[in-house]
Amino acid sequence: MSRLSPLLRIARQSLVRTGQQRGHATIVNREQITREEIRDIYNSPLLSLVFRAAAVHREHHDPSKIQLCTLMNIKSGGCTEDCSYCSQSSRYKTETKASRLLSIEPVLEAARKAKENGSTRFCMGAAWRDLHGRKSGFEKILEMVTEIRSMGMEVCTTLGMLSPEQAKRLKEAGLTAYNHNLDTSREFYPQASHHRPVITTRTYDDRLSTIEAVRDAGISVCSGGILGLGETDEDRIGLIWEVANLPEHPESFPVNALVPIEGTPLAKNEPLKLPTMLRTIATARIALPGTIIRLAAGRQTFSEVEQAMCFLAGANAVFTGERMLTTPCSGWDEDKDMMARWGLEGMASFESKMVQAKEETNTQKVCEA
Repeated sequence: MSRLSPLLRIARQSLVRTGQQRGHATIVNREQITREEIRDIYNSPLLSLVFRAAAVHREHHDPSKIQLCTLMNIKSGGCTEDCSYCSQSSRYKTETKASRLLSIEPVLEAARKAKENGSTRFCMGAAWRDLHGRKSGFEKILEMVTEIRSMGMEVCTTLGMLSPEQAKRLKEAGLTAYNHNLDTSREFYPQASHHRPVITTRTYDDRLSTIEAVRDAGISVCSGGILGLGETDEDRIGLIWEVANLPEHPESFPVNALVPIEGTPLAKNEPLKLPTMLRTIATARIALPGTIIRLAAGRQTFSEVEQAMCFLAGANAVFTGERMLTTPCSGWDEDKDMMARWGLEGMASFESKMVQAKEETNTQKVCEA
């Protein structure tokens, strides 16, 4: 019997259990997975690992469906954080310039364009540490969320750290998901990478507190990591272990490949290799079987065949469109042509089983109130 069999058993008892009809999901209790178990998965022979992950993927998802997401930078640069990978930090000399929060109509127009091109989730990012002292800007973002949700799209934001009250207001506005990445393992977070930490201006527990506020507000959590920061395999294992043992598995797990940007401390980092990406995606798929795994920043550095390998390993979402926050992005037509060649099609809005479960739970709470 394969060494992975007990781990697949754990995966099948995860947060989301697929019903007899595809698309139905129920939130259930799940067993925790240990770090040693995740290490065993990650270090197994690569092709066997991808095969196992593909089996788990097919048990919990339609393998022909890919979620198309578009990300828009609604307020760039000038951030007071010192994330070593980010060109939007005010501490580094990069080509990214600080700008004010966009007005509402250009953002809505971008969302309409994304929907016309097949995107079903529209994500908005603002380069802020938090929302402190940004009352008028927050009100504007709440209006954006409500308007985009009325288009029938899923809406996601990433605005830095949130308080419970801010998370509640975003939920009331119609927010589907909130992105707040853990980035890497707890151990590597404060450690030196090219003689400096990943970030010093917030702690790992700060990130977990925002995730808790988002979860408690009834918003789907989107939280993943960045590969290529200088971390080791053990750090990638630690990231997956941390996310897999949250009170609820995140609805989506973005996997970013570092895009080194001139002027940032990590500008000279080596490009990420495909086997590392595949191991991370496949391990995350087994540990987080019901979660959407999203190929995020850096996807364009991999060939079409390499991206297809990632889909086989369990990835089932991409960012597509004109641009991500500060890095290149494959265009809609390019992605749709690629998907057609591989027999893939776009996922509908609110088709994710975990999003459905969250929406059903929220509706039930409203009815009971």
